Amino acid sequence: MTRPADTTTERAVHSPAVIWGPLLTVYLIWGTTYLGIRVVNETMPPLLSAGFRFVVAGAVLYAWAIRRGDREGDRPTPIQWRSALIVGALLLVGGNGGVVWAERTVPSGVVALIIALVPLWMALFDRIIVRRPLGARTVVGLVLGFAGTALLVGQGVDAGSFDLRGAMFAVGASIAWATGSLYSRNAPLPRRPFVGNGMQQLLGGALLLLIGTLIGELGDVHPEDFSTASLLALGYLIVFGSLIAFTSYLWLLRNARTALVATYAYVTPVVAVFLGWLILDEPVTLRTIVAAAVIVVAVALIVSSGGTAREPEPIPRGADRDDVEA
Repeated sequence: MTRPADTTTERAVHSPAVIWGPLLTVYLIWGTTYLGIRVVNETMPPLLSAGFRFVVAGAVLYAWAIRRGDREGDRPTPIQWRSALIVGALLLVGGNGGVVWAERTVPSGVVALIIALVPLWMALFDRIIVRRPLGARTVVGLVLGFAGTALLVGQGVDAGSFDLRGAMFAVGASIAWATGSLYSRNAPLPRRPFVGNGMQQLLGGALLLLIGTLIGELGDVHPEDFSTASLLALGYLIVFGSLIAFTSYLWLLRNARTALVATYAYVTPVVAVFLGWLILDEPVTLRTIVAAAVIVVAVALIVSSGGTAREPEPIPRGADRDDVEA
């Protein structure tokens, strides 16, 4: 089967140093975003503020990137806009929107634990849909990572003290994020990564604004009540959470190994806990240290089970290698 001309891409094989830079960026920045979302939600409607965040970030990124690179040969096509809409809907509406909505009624520790299911969903979908085999060390690392995250956040969670419907939103968010992450790896998008990222954030943010409006959040917009902390947190989420970390994450999905990228869901709760200790003087217990050690071992197992670069796509049974996307 011949691929359409506008979806043809050449993927370079990047060195470990090139891949670890964006990965560490995601680790560190996304470790702070749960706190940022919580602060924004204190005085701002959740879905409208999330939509505003991504529309602003997407518009800035798209306006900057569209005039750079191959402007004539890499113009966004209707097919690419459709793919960007699908990715934006899954990652930003289903994924981020689900987290934002869940944090209204569910403790952030519980949400962090549920979102830590993302690597397991990604590995499961990768195995079932793409038929990619998982090595023994990868499987052990995935299970250890989830166990370490459960140990980490479980210390602050009182059983039965959260809203079940809110928790279901978080579960749905983890599934949507994993699905969107895997789909975006081969989606027909512009070859210029910043153009595609801007399109996805712009469309996903617009959907969040639409949904927030339809459910009546406009009635909760009272600018005079917006706190300075909420405004600063929203600015932080736009610049660091969206423009820097989300762009890094989307680049990693198309250039790095699936299991390696998914380790962010295990590392970010550790970052959040230790930032709380460093900035807010929150206690770090022996349980915290043990959980962090388990997570570090899990990430080490996943990293050591293969290289950093993206794995070649399995060849479907009966297909020639020339027919498989790069």
